[in-house]
Parts: sequence; C-alpha cells; structure tokens
Amino acid sequence: MTAPSADPLAVTGLSVRFQTRAGPVAALTEIDLRLPAGEFLVVVGESGSGKSVLASAILRALPANTDLAGTISVAGHDLATLDRAALDRFRRSHLAYIPQSPATALNPVRRVGSLLLELARARGLSPAAARVTLRQALAELDLDLDRIARRYPHQLSGGMQQRVLNALAMVGDPALVIADEPTTGLDADLVDVTAAQLRQLTGRGAGVLVITHDLRLAQRLGGRLALLYGGYLVESSPTEEFFAAPAHPYGDGLLAALPERGGLPIPGQPVELTAPPPGCPFEPRCELRIPDCAGPVPTPRPVPDQPDRHVRCYLPAPPMVPATAHRSTDAAR
Repeated sequence: MTAPSADPLAVTGLSVRFQTRAGPVAALTEIDLRLPAGEFLVVVGESGSGKSVLASAILRALPANTDLAGTISVAGHDLATLDRAALDRFRRSHLAYIPQSPATALNPVRRVGSLLLELARARGLSPAAARVTLRQALAELDLDLDRIARRYPHQLSGGMQQRVLNALAMVGDPALVIADEPTTGLDADLVDVTAAQLRQLTGRGAGVLVITHDLRLAQRLGGRLALLYGGYLVESSPTEEFFAAPAHPYGDGLLAALPERGGLPIPGQPVELTAPPPGCPFEPRCELRIPDCAGPVPTPRPVPDQPDRHVRCYLPAPPMVPATAHRSTDAAR
C-alpha cells in the first residue's frame, strides 16, 4: 500500500478519459506532479483545462464512466489500493478538501456547529480540542463559532460558507490540503486573509494544492505553478519565475490578458475537448506556432539552463520574455 514517495502528493502519468455517447473525452493526459511537504503547488488554467478533474482524480471522486491511468500517491499511500471504507478513513485523517461550491459541500440539514465538530473529531481531536481549534481558525476569518454554530448552511452567506470550509481545513494538521477556488465570493481583504491562512498550513508541514483561475492569488502564494491547457500540463515552473517570464506561449497570453499588463485577450477560443486539434492543443491560438506544432503533442522538456522548469513546446526557445513583449494590440484583435 505504501508508495515509494512519502510526499503529500505524487502524481505520475495520470490520464483521465470520460466515456460519453459522443465518444471518449480526454480530460487529462500524462500528468506528472510532485508536491513536497510544506510547499504550495498552484494549478492554473482557463475553465475546462482539467483543473477540477485533477482534484476529483486525487480524491477518487470521478464518475463511473471514467477510465483512469497512472498513479496517485497521498502521504505515501496509493489510494487505488484502498477499499471504500479505508479510503473514507484515510481522507478524513490525512486530507482536507476546500471545494469550489461551498453551498453544496455543507450538509443542508445539519447545523454548522454540529457538522464542524463531527469533522474535527474525525481528524482525531477530542471534543474540547476540536472546539478550541475551530474557534481559533474561524476567528482568524472573522467568524464566531458561537454565533454560527446553531445556524444551518443556507443561513450563511456564500462568503461565510467559504470561510467555514477554509477554517475547517486548518483542523487536524492534514498532510494534503486541496483548495479548489478557495477565494470564491470573498472580497479583497478576505482573499489576503485566506492566502495567509493557507500559508499557515504549509508552515505546519502540509502540502497545499491550490486550484484557481485567479492569477493574482497564485502570485501571492508563490511556491510552484502548474499550467494546464486542454488537459495537458504545458508548463511547470517556480511561481516567481513564471510571472517574471513564462516558458509556454499560453502562459505568456494569460499574463498579457491581465488588466495591469495591457488586457490583451488571447486570440481564438479555448480548446474543445470533444474535438481537440491533432497537435498541441494551444496551436490554433498560438501566435508563435511553427509547422511542428500541428504534429504530435510535444513531450515535456526542461527549459534551457533552468532544469527546475519544464514545458511542452516545440519552439527552439520558449518565449521566456515578460508577457506582452512579443504581442501587439492588432494581433490580439
């Protein structure tokens, strides 16, 4: 049952296919990721890039029409070897998940306090320790346990529901925390608080996987960044180096689309996974494409002189320049 790696998360060769009436849909293809203890791994990409599918695969929460290949190790355990009961116990004790839709994550017929205490106790805390830990975590997000304990989830605003789930992730020192769009519905001040709270988790030794479309949050967290497009991991880089000079043209386009960097949209439309292009999924939108890009999807390779960065790109030298440097307003129209 124990995998070679005891990192909070190690993903090797992960591919996810959905069998549909229209044929198979490749949601993820040959994903390799590693998240050490006490670090951030921030997964970014447009809607439909495969970010949430990745989280569902790690949680073993994919639908029945799924074909999955590859291995996923959490805290040194291959989750595919666990039966349902053992998997549930393992997730409660080793893994915390902050879902994208807080309204559907909280049991609507359970009072918030009862639900939180039950989940905290499932992570090994005594009733007294659970109350102390929950009270502290909620207070850091401007929530009072006594005021919300007797409320039902629908009696909390969306932002309050999100904060409740963020606080719950602090309980029990899980090895791996998966935060799927953890700043949904939060104002700027609470985004800063949430980022600080996630940093506390890494400070306790947890590996924190953050799935987000918010590039500003990604930059604020630091750590390592994984860029997904069309189900492929097209770039893996230290976050600081990505924002200084992305290695893949898609990353260059994402940064150039930020208002503070010119607000130039990426030409074309996101890839349709039911009818992907024959080559690189970004090829139809790429301003730097060459004939090779229409062939087989390139394999990941190290960025020249930067062995801690990898990119799926045929270009002899990826952009590696500040975003917008090679783009013009006319080209973006």
